[in-house]
Amino acid sequence: MRYRTTLDAHVFDFEDLRQVMACASPARSGDYLAEIGAATAQQRMAARHVLADTPLRQFLTEALIPYESDNITRLIIDGHDAMAFAPVSHLTVGGLRDWLLSEHATTAALSALASGLTPEMVAAVSKLMRNQDLIAVARKCSVVTRFRNTIGLPGHMAVRLQPNHPTDDLRGVAASTLDGLLYGAGDAVIGLNPASDSLPVLGRLLHMLDEVIQRFEIPTQSCVLTHVTNTLKLAETGAPVDL
Repeated sequence: MRYRTTLDAHVFDFEDLRQVMACASPARSGDYLAEIGAATAQQRMAARHVLADTPLRQFLTEALIPYESDNITRLIIDGHDAMAFAPVSHLTVGGLRDWLLSEHATTAALSALASGLTPEMVAAVSKLMRNQDLIAVARKCSVVTRFRNTIGLPGHMAVRLQPNHPTDDLRGVAASTLDGLLYGAGDAVIGLNPASDSLPVLGRLLHMLDEVIQRFEIPTQSCVLTHVTNTLKLAETGAPVDL
């Protein structure tokens, strides 16, 4: 497929779908550091025009990361649900945007479609949407999770409490936790990003948060965000790992 369009008598050519996706993104410093962002606002708009006319099926035949060299790409392609994809398989990325914003995209329809869309398709359509569009579509989505409490019910909002401390001091984390709870935050999760990767430090933080939750019978869950291998090691030692 050729990725080309003309704006104001200027022809814009893109090498492949990967370049179209990169140039269609909003301006971000990280993209420019990686030298993949659009060179001008005109090129960005041209990329969005091209992306809007790109068939959704193209994402199944032209992987952004080669199928042969990437496990995630293989997982996405091999696990793609063709039956779920069928109702929108004839659409372009722009057509999918219009459908998502239409009355036909109900909560039930979106749930049925979920396994038929690849992450790249979803990323592509989001590049053509305003914040208001994204909010309108998100309101139709229903994702309800249950652990120590229930999150995602219509008309309800949950807030994460993030009591970070620059040295992972337990008293400092506890003080920030109390402050956040008094504001009504933390019902989604009390989750902090620790400064250290030390297992003993991480373990002490987990035990402290668990003690607060258990002592005051707070219907929430805790999370000390670290590498998954650290979390598994902590769980093996009996640390109170929630998320």
